[in-house]
Amino acid sequence: MTAGSAAKVRPAAPSTPSTPRRWPVGRLSCLALGPVLLVDGLVLMGMGLFTVGVTVPGAIGLTLCALAWRWHAVHAWLAQARWRKRLWRAAWWLLAMWVASVAVFWATLAQRVEAFNGAAANMPLGAIIVLGSGTPHGKPSPALRARLDRARELAQAHPDAWVVVSGGVDFGETLSEGEVMGDYLRAQGLPLERVLQEERSTSTELNLRYSLPLLEARGLGLATPVAVVTSDFHTVRAQRIANRIGYSRAFAVAAPTPLYLRYNAWLREYFATLSSWALGEV
Repeated sequence: MTAGSAAKVRPAAPSTPSTPRRWPVGRLSCLALGPVLLVDGLVLMGMGLFTVGVTVPGAIGLTLCALAWRWHAVHAWLAQARWRKRLWRAAWWLLAMWVASVAVFWATLAQRVEAFNGAAANMPLGAIIVLGSGTPHGKPSPALRARLDRARELAQAHPDAWVVVSGGVDFGETLSEGEVMGDYLRAQGLPLERVLQEERSTSTELNLRYSLPLLEARGLGLATPVAVVTSDFHTVRAQRIANRIGYSRAFAVAAPTPLYLRYNAWLREYFATLSSWALGEV
């Protein structure tokens, strides 16, 4: 090629548009589920609820959010050793089995709740015992209002049954649960003389034990047909506790748990049932 000739320029290869990087399904799943669980936990904890059914989903949500954020860094760390990958897979399998066990527990509990409600429709009653469930600022909590409304329905259907409201003084409160519950039912039209108040108990077992003398003073006892009104998630354990104490004709009646708290409360009951089983209480 002479100096004055034009240099031949090789045409540039056509550029290929870069393929956008796809997010892994696992990361997308973490990003979809993590914030939901985290916000649910934070909102309920902001309302003063720190039960295991609230804190565990919140902690899982926080972990999933962190994992979605640092997904590539985590997988780079896992790639450095085979045992890390094995441990990673094992952890996900354990989580999946745990979630499956919770689902089975919930399905079984729902069937039992339905059976309890069916029995309540056909059983003659001598007494209705309402278990306490929190009275913030001297008012029934939403879950407790649902129990009291269910008890009022039963009382209307069984006009001869005594109504026992049971619960002591909550931490930081000055009025007993029994007093707050009694005031609520009387404000709803239940006759004054029909409501019996037990105001010392601090647990389900004490609710039922301390209610017994009030029934015995009116000629009733452990063989009396008794409806134990509690939240739906609590019915199975309440039934077992009543039977263990000696209530031979007691059966649990379910009140619906408020929707905003329902799944957290049912998860809490999962752990409570495991604890009772481990302690030999069931």
